[in-house]
Amino acid sequence: MHTAHVGDPNSIYPERTWRVPRRRPDVTNGCMTNSGLRSTQWFGATGRSGMAYRGWMRSQGFTPEVFDGRPVIGIATTWSELAPCNVHLHRVAESVKRGVWQAGGFPLEFPAMALGETLLRPTAMLYRNLLAMEAEELMRANPLDGVVLLSGCDKTTPGLLMAAASVDLPAVMVTGGLPGRRSSRRPGPSVASSKTSSPWSCAPR
Repeated sequence: MHTAHVGDPNSIYPERTWRVPRRRPDVTNGCMTNSGLRSTQWFGATGRSGMAYRGWMRSQGFTPEVFDGRPVIGIATTWSELAPCNVHLHRVAESVKRGVWQAGGFPLEFPAMALGETLLRPTAMLYRNLLAMEAEELMRANPLDGVVLLSGCDKTTPGLLMAAASVDLPAVMVTGGLPGRRSSRRPGPSVASSKTSSPWSCAPR
């Protein structure tokens, strides 16, 4: 089962008594077509197409309550172990998911290209527009009513913002700061940037 807020049918604690009010319990009679949400063109559709869209999501473990007309919120994350400044974003995404569930939405996480000057040669700047194009088409082609953008470093952040602006979806940007560990404690962004030595200090001369 997917991580959700306490009491939601998709929660890891489904035995809790509290429940989100169900707006439209029946998703098969076309009653959601007047909600104005983009996602209803997929999940609120009648006939075989709507059944197929809902069926594919049900195969992931989601229950029918997620198709009751609530907004579908995409969580775009540039998490990658090839980009150290983005490597912690999968943990941030889990927190964002819980917040979306608690607010009555339906969160769906999806990956976007990770860019970091730490490893990428010759420079991550060459790929910023490619990230923007990729993320834009993912947002445009999928049943999303809004997006939360999770990024780190100075190429993924503008790339995701450019994508969201082009699609014209409601968007919130959450930058993850810098990950790092010094001794036994995990420092914050400012501490990590000041205490972590430059990767160029070990470069051969």
